[in-house]
Amino acid sequence: MTTTIVPAWNRQRPSGMPSHRYTDVYSRVEVPLEADRQWPNRRLTQAPLWVPVDLRDGNQALAEPMDPDRKRRFFELMVRMGYTEIEVGYPSASQTDYDFVRLIAETDIAPDDVTIVVFTPARRDLIERTVESIRGIRNEVVIHMYTATAPAWRDTVLGKDRDELRELILAGGRDVREFAGDLPNVRFEFSPEVFNLTEPDYVIEICDAMTELWDARPERPVILNLPATVEIATPNVYADQIEYMHTHLARRDGVILSVHPHNDRGTGIACAELAVLAGAQRVEGCIFGNGERTGNVDIATLALNLHAQGIDPMIDFSDIDEIRRTVEYCNRIDVHPRHPYVGDLVHTAFSGTHQDAIKKGFAEHRARAAADGRNESEIAWRVPYLPIDPADIGRSYDAVIRVNSQSGKGGIAYLLETEYGIDLPRRLQIDLSRHVPQHTDTTGDEVTTDDIWTIITSAYLPEDPDATVRLDTLRVDEATARTEVTIRVDGIDHHSTHDGAGPVEALVHALDAQGIPVEILSLHQSSMRSGADAEALTLIEHRTPDGPAWTAGRDRSTLTATIDAVIRAANTVATAREAVAQ
Repeated sequence: MTTTIVPAWNRQRPSGMPSHRYTDVYSRVEVPLEADRQWPNRRLTQAPLWVPVDLRDGNQALAEPMDPDRKRRFFELMVRMGYTEIEVGYPSASQTDYDFVRLIAETDIAPDDVTIVVFTPARRDLIERTVESIRGIRNEVVIHMYTATAPAWRDTVLGKDRDELRELILAGGRDVREFAGDLPNVRFEFSPEVFNLTEPDYVIEICDAMTELWDARPERPVILNLPATVEIATPNVYADQIEYMHTHLARRDGVILSVHPHNDRGTGIACAELAVLAGAQRVEGCIFGNGERTGNVDIATLALNLHAQGIDPMIDFSDIDEIRRTVEYCNRIDVHPRHPYVGDLVHTAFSGTHQDAIKKGFAEHRARAAADGRNESEIAWRVPYLPIDPADIGRSYDAVIRVNSQSGKGGIAYLLETEYGIDLPRRLQIDLSRHVPQHTDTTGDEVTTDDIWTIITSAYLPEDPDATVRLDTLRVDEATARTEVTIRVDGIDHHSTHDGAGPVEALVHALDAQGIPVEILSLHQSSMRSGADAEALTLIEHRTPDGPAWTAGRDRSTLTATIDAVIRAANTVATAREAVAQ
């Protein structure tokens, strides 16, 4: 018995779960460890051949399998995206699948460069029906035969020992050759199902026998597909198993080494990526990862992971929302909002620190593009927290930053800038960020840009019918540089004339003469664009007995907006003065 020493800072207690019932992978299958293991030192440099299996493996995993219209719509989507090898069905298991393969044979829905893959178990009658389904297809075709090979499946499911199962598989291989060996456009694929729980020497024995039987050679290669049918180990174990096959298979130059990871442990993506490092050339999976139990490996995420590393994924995801809509329609399964790349919220930041970094990143990106004289879509992407430019996959920036109770000044400022064109001064951002949580804490809801504008209006643009100070008239004689001001304070008009002073300065002097000092600390003017009638917005920071405060003015005229902001500031000062007097 192994004793584990737990450090004092780790206060976790035994869970009470019956974990002793299970054994690790090393107790279940020999894991080949090469002395000169190569995959940890390799880098991904190009995309493997992607083979979507949504129409077969993914379809089998649906509560309601696809009808013919859904299958066709999904197939046409994959063709438009650029997939050139597609597993279209299990024609011996379903009349719908058989009819869909015949549709491909009898119409031109499959472009010439698309290879059609059909799936069959190693059983003579089912192989024969599978071959019948593909007759007349002008495209290249792959007949994919499978048999489970792991000990538990041999003993419990098939009731055969190693030699008996080997003969069953070879008999299936001979049947495939008999029925389809003379078809020049047909190649063969074999999957030792549950490869990752099968003894390495047995997998090599069977795979070498199959490549010899099917005469694997570079001009007519055989696909050997090695599924992690049920994930049972960390991804490095799968990589070791794949590298062992890659380095020990006979006729390696006549073999396309393929993988088919599942996601039982949630590491299907990592298994596929490490498998490619280990020698795999082809990856089977589903777009967005549908499949039995926790799903097949997600080949959309895999491809976009390459894109994010500067590697062409060889598949077009430039309209990912349309791809998602089609996949959701065909599968009748919604994509999770946090699903990598495609989820509704994956490019969205609610956290204040994230929002601030993203806002600054966008500003730097725009400035760098302008300095280089290049389009923003052409320069290197390095905006914090966004691994790829959402525009690459057809997303706008509208939902990149959204505001809730966790958000900060950066997110609020970003929304106002993108929606209204208002660039808030930093100190006003800080002040506004105190008002927004009052709204979110009260409602518990996310805050929209319109909500933020309502908060700004309430905080800095209030309309007070009982205001202490009102502007009656302000006239400027440009010829004499004279400004006449009439203000009403507590219902009493006060008229004054100011020589050599601009209108704002004259108004401040007039207010000061009535004991309402407006000390302007900073003044910020902005133009509000679409959706706000291209009005001017003036933001004034001024001093009050309680410290700095902000007011605003809004009008088509910049001057009128500024005067309006000063009058609001005066009312703030007057209100504070009255409070002190009481």
